[in-house]
Amino acid sequence: MHKCKFLRNFAAELNKSCRMAKKKIIFLILFCAFCLCAHAETLLLRTGARVKGTIVFQNEEVVILRDAEGARFQYPRAEVQEILSDETEKNESGKEADDQIADDQQVNKKASILLELAGGAAVNPNEAVGGAFSVDLLVGSHHIGDRHLFVGAGVGYHGLFLGEEKYNFLPVQAALRMPLTETKHAPAFGVAVGYGIALSKEYLGGLYAGVDFGYRCRINPRTAVALMAFAQFQQAIVPSVTVIDGNEFTARSGRSLVTSGLKLALYF
Repeated sequence: MHKCKFLRNFAAELNKSCRMAKKKIIFLILFCAFCLCAHAETLLLRTGARVKGTIVFQNEEVVILRDAEGARFQYPRAEVQEILSDETEKNESGKEADDQIADDQQVNKKASILLELAGGAAVNPNEAVGGAFSVDLLVGSHHIGDRHLFVGAGVGYHGLFLGEEKYNFLPVQAALRMPLTETKHAPAFGVAVGYGIALSKEYLGGLYAGVDFGYRCRINPRTAVALMAFAQFQQAIVPSVTVIDGNEFTARSGRSLVTSGLKLALYF
């Protein structure tokens, strides 16, 4: 009799212990599931701000977020542009960084071409005034270090029309073009120096120098357009014949040809 009662009590205690163990296991499973699901997320607000935390409730009207310290914040759904998980944010950040690195590497690896078209007024020391136009083609680097700085060299064609006199030069030059700020729209300046080869036997070429200042717009990391005001100096050596006592003497005199006007520059 006592043995049967003991067995019944033991069976009841064992059943009670099993029920408690099941409850603990179920609670543990639910807790683990909650921990796995309650990962940190980031709210991307329409103002551009990012708020990190764990979403505890959300519907079509509101999103409630709990931060790492346990404080809760409520945001109207209309102010939330996007909800990003940690994994999504990391992937997007990594992709943006990879794209930026790829762009920078592509910029650094490729040479840039600068095409400049210019026109304006020309003057010489004899006070003759006329017109001028020029075309320059330069090759160099458009991106040095963290600056969109063009350093290159090339050739061009410059034609000057001063009354009845015409001058044509092929300038071989080195050039620097630099924006003053790294913004998309920026003031910029440039300098160039070289030697202008005369394209006629009636005169010789000489020193060439130029300076310009204006406005540049960057279209992408490799392409830009600029509108510049410029001034250019070109030296010309002109032979002159002097007759003394019936004898002809040939002398060479230098002329400074100055041109100023507007220039359109294309970087690509």
